[in-house]
Amino acid sequence: MGGLQRWAHHMARLLAGRGDRVTLVGITRGETPYHHHRDGSYAVEVLHGRWRPPVLPWRPTGLWQRLDVAARGRDLWRRAAQRRGAARLTELFAAARPGAVVIVAQVWAMEWVRLADVRGPRVIGMSHESYAASRRSSRYRRVREHFAGADRLLVLTAEDADAWARDGMTNVDHIPNALPVEPAVHPTLDLPVVACVGRLSYEKGVDLLLEAWERAVAGRAGWRLHVYGDGPEREALRARAEAAGVAGSVEFRGVIADVEEALVEASVFALPSRDEGLPMSVMEAMAYGLPSVAFDCAPGVRSLIGDEEGGLLVRRGDTAAFAAALGRLMDDPDLRRALGGAALASVQRFRPDAVLARWDRLFGLLHGEPPREREEAVPARRPGARDGALGRIPVRGAEPALGGDPS
Repeated sequence: MGGLQRWAHHMARLLAGRGDRVTLVGITRGETPYHHHRDGSYAVEVLHGRWRPPVLPWRPTGLWQRLDVAARGRDLWRRAAQRRGAARLTELFAAARPGAVVIVAQVWAMEWVRLADVRGPRVIGMSHESYAASRRSSRYRRVREHFAGADRLLVLTAEDADAWARDGMTNVDHIPNALPVEPAVHPTLDLPVVACVGRLSYEKGVDLLLEAWERAVAGRAGWRLHVYGDGPEREALRARAEAAGVAGSVEFRGVIADVEEALVEASVFALPSRDEGLPMSVMEAMAYGLPSVAFDCAPGVRSLIGDEEGGLLVRRGDTAAFAAALGRLMDDPDLRRALGGAALASVQRFRPDAVLARWDRLFGLLHGEPPREREEAVPARRPGARDGALGRIPVRGAEPALGGDPS
């Protein structure tokens, strides 16, 4: 249910819906298969039914680590498995006519693309998080290493693109996510419910929301917090709500197939994330006319909510300020309606047709430029025994979009 997987399937539907041939390639399957509203308009492939080797390559830093025979064996296994997946990518790329584009939606997937023969299609790498979030993680070094030779590195905001450009990534550009929902109904903003939708993991900050909720709900009887999603911190968060004495006003509702179920019965949306890119959950809330409260954790959040233009922003990690902002909206239905209306108007700039137009401009620019030189991780070769298995089907635009989990 991750945001990147939702983006990949939504993008595939948009491109296929206007006539492009799209193949969505996943590295491996998730633990729990999810349909992602797949409609049959695009092909889906998975390179590895189950990815057992370590996620990241082995990088020994000292003598004793270099002498670790077990780690070296796991790394050899990993490399061999990667090459098998890359061979399938080579077949897909070879089957694409001129004009094809490979969209690599995350840096981990680029490790497979670099091992494949990509002499034909143009390659667009993507980072769906803020520059600051990448800088604090191992992904920073990998983005610089793997995406430096891509025809473009795409991020989600102009501010993040400027940050990467200052850091030496001269191929950087930015295109926002497309609005993923078309609401059929809108909430009344009268129900005493605050909604939070996201993975129950550390970076999503639901623990911070519970801390803020303890303050916000005090003296406001009848208000409830609905938390949607699942993840590794589910039981710890339930225990935290019990310990704080707010379990009676907090409902953990699990994963939902349609976000409309969560948003139409809420009056306020909460985004307590520690790090974000351009959060689709806030875009969805805005499309339903919900005012949001969020930590100012990324340029993408600022670009969506602004200064009371569709919600309330508070300093990153300041749970007392988050509680106060929730309280303002819980107490003031007129403010909820004013900010909700501003949110609904503001989010229209991310309509799918507007975002697709930006992608089309990028495709046109790339095919008018000489190709960048890309390092070949393995000797360039054409596929062997399965050569031609897909046929030579004409392509108009985007060909493979690579994500993490298409299942």
